[in-house]
Amino acid sequence: MARGRVIGAVLLVAALSACGGRGGGLAGPADRGEALEVFTPDQIFERGEYELNRRRNADAAYYFSEVERLYPYSSWAKRALIMQAYSFHQKRDYPESRAAAQRFIDFYPADEDAAYAQYLLALSYYDQIDEVGRDQGLTFQALQALRVVIEQYPDSEYASAAILKFDLAFDHLAGKEMEIGRYYLRHGHYGSAINRFRVVVEEFQTTTHTAEALHRLVEAFLSLGLNDEAQTAGAILGHNFQSTDWYEDSYKLLTSRGLKMKAKGDNWLAQIYRQSLKGKWL
Repeated sequence: MARGRVIGAVLLVAALSACGGRGGGLAGPADRGEALEVFTPDQIFERGEYELNRRRNADAAYYFSEVERLYPYSSWAKRALIMQAYSFHQKRDYPESRAAAQRFIDFYPADEDAAYAQYLLALSYYDQIDEVGRDQGLTFQALQALRVVIEQYPDSEYASAAILKFDLAFDHLAGKEMEIGRYYLRHGHYGSAINRFRVVVEEFQTTTHTAEALHRLVEAFLSLGLNDEAQTAGAILGHNFQSTDWYEDSYKLLTSRGLKMKAKGDNWLAQIYRQSLKGKWL
């Protein structure tokens, strides 16, 4: 029986390879779909793995999808569906990868591979973050999908990777706010710049951008003559980021004008400073 399966798999590879198109490549899906009906699901699945190992991800996705199409109620269909999602992701066809992963979650929510399917779904957003410019919709979707992995599958092997990517995506959002804020600051639009830096300080305070955001607030407030706010931003820097270059820059900037890094007034920054003293901030 085992020998017969091996011979069958070899014949499958030979038969499908014989369907080569121009230049020796495989024929298109439309030319080979009907021929697959004579093969068993495990044989087609093995061909998908073979193509995947050759990094022919589009062909691998095709064979895995054919297992799902031809044998929809078999155990092989379930395995092929998750491999289909993986193959599409390797191909960087993120919408198709996401669709296959979502189908797996919908059909097999209690399966042990559901965590991986959700992780692949999150990656289909996360891996596009650097391609979206200032449109952060995919970043928010990545954060939401990664949160599902973290919260619904905390004991899975993907939870720690999801946490790391969640933090990086969160940092990415803060970085975009900083980029826009710096643009406004350079062009003298101080009110708009302050609004961007305030978002970082209030909503992204655990990211790597918070110290710079506080320093940029010092610069912007001084440019507007709002010395109390500038000194308070400096005080928060001194309390939380005294070892950074941003603290040194703000210290020099404030003291050169006879000002101190001291909380003053009753502005929104003064409230943050009081909270930080109580250990409720950062």
